[in-house]
Formats: sequence, C-alpha cells, structure tokens
Amino acid sequence: MIIRIEHESDVPIYQQITNQIIEGIARGSIQPGESLPSVRTFAADLGINMHTVNKSYHQLEKKRMIRIVPKSGAVISSPQDFTESSFDHLKEDYQLLIAESLVVGMSTEQIQDLVASTIKHFKDSPNKEVL
Repeated sequence: MIIRIEHESDVPIYQQITNQIIEGIARGSIQPGESLPSVRTFAADLGINMHTVNKSYHQLEKKRMIRIVPKSGAVISSPQDFTESSFDHLKEDYQLLIAESLVVGMSTEQIQDLVASTIKHFKDSPNKEVL
C-alpha cells in the first residue's frame, strides 16, 4: 500500500491518509480482513507523527471502515459489517454535496454523470497499488 502525503496541501495529513485508504478499499487494492500497519510502523514509514496516523485510524473506525482488534491492530471491514444505519452518514454527506453542486450551477445530468464517472473510475482501476 502506497500513501502519498502532500505536505503543501490544504487537506490535513490525517485526512489525506484516511481518504487514500478508503480509495484503496474501493479500488480493491486493500481487501476486507487485511490488516493495516501498526500506528508506529505506518508513522515511521510516512515520516510523520504517530498521533497523525492514530487520528486517521480513529476516523476510519468511526466510519466503520476498519475495526480495531486487540493484538491484530486495524483490520479492514467487510461489506457485511455495514448495516442500513451505517449508510445514514453517507446520505447526509451526499445531500450536502448535491446541494453544493446545485448551488454552483451543476445540472441534474452533470451531477449524475459525475457520480457515474466516479463509480466507473473505481471499478475500472481495481487493485492498483498507488492510492
């Protein structure tokens, strides 16, 4: 798993890590049941503070993307781990993104095309190592 940190980005480093792990799962380069590196190891590999990785892992756990398992560390969740109530936060996020898209003048068709092309992007680029 390759994570690329952009230190000059406006996106906080912990959020960059979180986003890239989620994208890796969506692409299939990180599989359900797979363990992520320990916080200490991951931080050392990335050359960043352990607390930054820890914050990312806790954010992923809150989103139920990973489970923190004693002695096993952070394990990628499987689709069966999600329930209908797990989708509620996504519905709220989608609503805000759609509202923002409408405010900037996107049409319904443009929004639908964007969603479809994003899904296609993830389905057409499975198992890529670069996140």
